[in-house]
Amino acid sequence: MAFEELLSDPVIQKYLHELVGPTGMPVAAAPPDGEVTDEELAEELELELNDVRRALFILYENDLASYRRVRDEDSGWLTYLWTFEYENIPENLEEEMYRLLDALEERLEYERTHEFYLSEPAGIRFEFSEAMEFDFQCPETGAPLEPMENDDLVRATERRIEELRNELNVDITR
Repeated sequence: MAFEELLSDPVIQKYLHELVGPTGMPVAAAPPDGEVTDEELAEELELELNDVRRALFILYENDLASYRRVRDEDSGWLTYLWTFEYENIPENLEEEMYRLLDALEERLEYERTHEFYLSEPAGIRFEFSEAMEFDFQCPETGAPLEPMENDDLVRATERRIEELRNELNVDITR
């Protein structure tokens, strides 16, 4: 898939934005063909060199960019030539989805196996053991802690898990 096709996908745009942030997004959204130096990117995009380097390093850490070092024979300076490798994005997104699925399954188990109490005025939720430590009174407001049903949260989490499993083609007995 070409860079242009990938970058037109809103999911991929959001993924890149989450990785590099708003200051690094111009770097992530404008991958050049072939190798480029960080200085060339900074000049071309009219960005601070440190912002470009930060974005490149984040892309490198996520296997979306690579570099090769070249030493100038006269000065001894090292130049880093960067190449963007966005063909790894779909695989990275799939890994993120599996991490999310695992986290949601853990959260679902937690929600199912704990009893909760709520301080309505403070908007704070406590596990049973915490509520007991505070004698079922909110430590912030002194208001009584009321039993809290989390059935809606459990159902919403179950739905999201099912959607992710379907999208990933994952069996329930994984």
